[in-house]
Amino acid sequence: MLYLVGLGLGDAEDITVKGLQAVRRCSRVYLEAYTSILTVGKEALEEYYGKELILADRDLVEQGADEILKDADVTDVAFLVVGDPFGATTHSDLVLRAVNAGIPYKVIHNASIMNAVGCCGLQLYNFGETVSLVFWTESWRPESFYDKICKKQKSWTPLPLSAG
Repeated sequence: MLYLVGLGLGDAEDITVKGLQAVRRCSRVYLEAYTSILTVGKEALEEYYGKELILADRDLVEQGADEILKDADVTDVAFLVVGDPFGATTHSDLVLRAVNAGIPYKVIHNASIMNAVGCCGLQLYNFGETVSLVFWTESWRPESFYDKICKKQKSWTPLPLSAG
């Protein structure tokens, strides 16, 4: 079984009970390490979860997905994501690869920045398309977000200033 487990937004203790139980059953646990920033170190997660974590950078997830999925049809493997597992399209791709390989999977959701924005009194349905700003590396510097921001900025209507 492949488990995609959301870790929430804060620290090691934000994992759900269901997520922690799944992680503790797994023979391998991967920590996605490119779409979000952890607020605690990998070591804090390892201590709290009682498991060694394997860092999964973009190359491993996108080019080496077979390594993550290896033997997941006969043993439990977890893929941990800061926030919610489906905050990035590469995570959906991992599920599609599992399905194509006949590997069962289970998603364990958690809070993400997308739903935590409500704490500020903002509502997502008022903002339109989401734009992700990615972390650049030495060899990967996509600029696809720029056009989306420009398009969005053109559609913004300034709020009227109240007098007085």
